[in-house]
Amino acid sequence: QVQLVESGGGLVQPGGSLRLSCAASGIIFRNFVMAWYRQTPGKEREPVATITNGGTTDYGDSMKGRFTISRDNVKNTVDLQMNSLKPEDTAVYYCRCYYGRLNYWGKGTLVTVSS
Repeated sequence: QVQLVESGGGLVQPGGSLRLSCAASGIIFRNFVMAWYRQTPGKEREPVATITNGGTTDYGDSMKGRFTISRDNVKNTVDLQMNSLKPEDTAVYYCRCYYGRLNYWGKGTLVTVSS
């Protein structure tokens, strides 16, 4: 059974930092592309950051320079370090992994940026 479990969400003040983590099980982790997405009410889920099995990263335009994605192929985790957070970063953040036809999502973790 495949599981992606996100953690690390919470309330943070504008300008602050937060680190999200996603623990994967039930997959051959090193083969999968890992990604973070986010969604706010009434909007489509948008990509935040992606890291390939080779370690190549990509970011959404508004996240570049502020967010960093990393993966640990031993611990089977993917992290998202978020700095200089803004109120508009408030969203539910989801972990996703995909490889060929395989595609899995976590249940999400809420990040609220507010003073």
